[in-house]
Amino acid sequence: MKILQEFKEFAVKGNVIDLAVGVIIGGAFGKIVTSLVNDVIMPPIGALLGEVDFKDLKLYLVDTEAMSAEQLAEAPAILYGSFINTVLDFLIVALCIFFMVKGINHLRRLTEKEKEKKEEAAAPTEKECPHCLSQVPIKATRCKYCTSQLGEAASHG
Repeated sequence: MKILQEFKEFAVKGNVIDLAVGVIIGGAFGKIVTSLVNDVIMPPIGALLGEVDFKDLKLYLVDTEAMSAEQLAEAPAILYGSFINTVLDFLIVALCIFFMVKGINHLRRLTEKEKEKKEEAAAPTEKECPHCLSQVPIKATRCKYCTSQLGEAASHG
């Protein structure tokens, strides 16, 4: 029963749910990038290279001169065109993630700077003189109103 309780706590924690959402969104984003590469980027590149379809680029590992279309489809080959598409998929995803992380880091730095400014503004700039109860600068060692020693100097004299 304790294991079920621990699993329930694990499964409903926010970071597990965030991870699940990230995986789902990542999968959908991967499909979009694959479509972008295969359907938008590669056709113009193939047209520039003489009506080449990168998906069909392969290097056969056997002599294919006397093979039928069916045998050719089954022949062992290195599918370097498919590999090029996959590399482009990766580069586009990596570039998108790079810009996303860069933007998040920029926002984080802005938030930290704002927090530091608020902390500096919230820090006291004056203190109360214990003798005349006037407000004096926090770094003052003598009260400007009653001339009493303040802070550490007051305890020595």
